[in-house]
Amino acid sequence: MLLKNRLNAHLTHIVRERDPYLATAGHFFVREYIRGQLSQWGTVETHPFREQGTVFENLILNLPARPEEKGDRRSASTLTQKPPILIGAHYDAVTGSPGADDNATGVAVLLELARLFAAEPARYPVRLVAFDLEETSYDRAGSTHYARSLQQEPLRLMLSLEMLGYCVQTPHSQRYPTGLHYFYPDRGNFIGLIGNLKTIPDLIRLSRRMRQCDLPCEWLPAGNRGNLVPATRRSDHAVFWDQGYRALMVTDTAFLRNPHYHKCSDRIETLDLDFLTRVCQGLAQGLRQL
Repeated sequence: MLLKNRLNAHLTHIVRERDPYLATAGHFFVREYIRGQLSQWGTVETHPFREQGTVFENLILNLPARPEEKGDRRSASTLTQKPPILIGAHYDAVTGSPGADDNATGVAVLLELARLFAAEPARYPVRLVAFDLEETSYDRAGSTHYARSLQQEPLRLMLSLEMLGYCVQTPHSQRYPTGLHYFYPDRGNFIGLIGNLKTIPDLIRLSRRMRQCDLPCEWLPAGNRGNLVPATRRSDHAVFWDQGYRALMVTDTAFLRNPHYHKCSDRIETLDLDFLTRVCQGLAQGLRQL
């Protein structure tokens, strides 16, 4: 119940018009809210980038891995060399939408994962990144600027949190790209994990942990960097695929399920907060097992 309440509190601050060009006050408020929340757990770094004459910011918090357990023969130097798990969520929204599911839910879970991993670290360092400008073209997105700036720095895994809170139990409520409906359920009551082929072992582990949290979970390996099913590329993970990283998207499938996608009706009251809470719990537990 406490986690659910915290997620709801984040949503009440984030859900507002925040188009980075046409709702600048809301956009600024949400960015600074994220900065303030992350700064409770460490130093928040800023990754600035320029688009159309304006400087935008990705916000970054790095959290350390847990100390090696007694009896582990690996040295402290080995521990510091572990590549981080990068967890990202975009905080901008399209014009005219308060963006509750897209993507206040992703940001709310990002903030709670920061709290959870600060209190109980994972085996790998965790890097949390709030991306700006996802709702623009691929080349202008904050995630594209950031991924290219890494210059092939090793990552254990990248996860994009992209719309996590819409759940419906009605039969035939879930749509799919052509052909996939033969292999997946027709009810939109599951969380989806979509990764490139390198992530298949992680998809299996994470989906198993999600299901242990009483959360239906389906996973899809997207070959050819998702180009065979273009809908699988529609978030911040796509550029990480293109850069050769292990990367996956965690999603409620967005427009394939949620009728409020990119509309003024994308509001908190349309979300299933119990579902969102289980997503957050499942991710925290699953990432600790990697």
